[in-house]
Amino acid sequence: MPSFISGPIKITHVSGDGTVNFGDVLQITPKSTLKSNTGSGGGNNGNFLQTNTFVSFTNTGDPDMIDANNAANN
Repeated sequence: MPSFISGPIKITHVSGDGTVNFGDVLQITPKSTLKSNTGSGGGNNGNFLQTNTFVSFTNTGDPDMIDANNAANN
C-alpha cells in the first residue's frame, strides 16, 4: 500500500545507519550492531534524575560470542 503524506514533515537528523521509510516495506535490517554493558542506572538521562543504587554487578560474560550477524546487509 503506498503512503500518502498529507502534511509537513521535519526530520532534523538521521545518523549514518538510520532509516527513514515512507510506504511499503518487507523488511528493514540493521547495517551495524553494537553491544554495550552498563551498570544499574547507567543508561538513564534527564534533567532532574536521581538514582539510588547501592550494590550493582554487571555480567559481561558472553558465551555465544556472536549476537547479531549482519555481514550480508552492507
